[in-house]
Amino acid sequence: MLTRRSVLTAVGVAAIPAAVAAGARPAHAADFYPSNSALYADPELTEGVHYSRRFRRHAALDDTEAPGAAYPDTVIVALHGGGIEVGTSELCLAVAGYHPAGGATGGPVYDYWLFEGLLSTGNGKLHVTSSHCDDPAALATVAGSRRAVSLHGCTPEQAGLPTGAAAVLVGGRDTTLKAALLQAYLAAGVQAIDAASVPDLNGDDPANIVNRTLTGAGAQLEMTTPLRTQMFGVNTRAGRKNSTLPAFWTFVDATRQALAG
Repeated sequence: MLTRRSVLTAVGVAAIPAAVAAGARPAHAADFYPSNSALYADPELTEGVHYSRRFRRHAALDDTEAPGAAYPDTVIVALHGGGIEVGTSELCLAVAGYHPAGGATGGPVYDYWLFEGLLSTGNGKLHVTSSHCDDPAALATVAGSRRAVSLHGCTPEQAGLPTGAAAVLVGGRDTTLKAALLQAYLAAGVQAIDAASVPDLNGDDPANIVNRTLTGAGAQLEMTTPLRTQMFGVNTRAGRKNSTLPAFWTFVDATRQALAG
């Protein structure tokens, strides 16, 4: 029987499928790098200068229900944070139970992993599509979790919506969590759409890292630019963490409510 502990012990660089590790899969049409490992190997990029990775794993405290306890069966990921898909870094941290400016916000805290583009311009070059993510820490953390939520950004046009539409598309293979998220957003007054109607954003590829959990399923959130823009008073990399607006916390609280259900 697979358990979180056994998977976290077993999963590592050697456990990455050879085609992924070698970058043998064709890159997404919009991607410059075919995988994270290819990006990390670029001698023109320096971690901490051009990009960063942040993650946190909690102890396996499956037998506790104390307030504020860690729930290591859930991971929140943002594959395209920083300047790539603006606002997803801050949302990843907050959904995981941490204020973007630092410190826990109260209630359960979840594992998280995020990748951030730090370039002054052109961060889209650092986008690696979700099915090609081969970062060992990301794979191990997701593979050892029963639930996963990934946070992404899109334009209204990509979502098939009118310009200016502030909405979230809920996808992924975890149908139970999808339903809970859609219901929570509806109750919170956030426009939410089942991403099954948008094939390019539905997140149902089994190779998508959000679906590489113990259960083979996760939930993918694609938030339009107008939705993310209304969440911050100062929408810059330095300013977002200290200028979160009510719309930010409405979205975060609804997401966490669905996870707590």
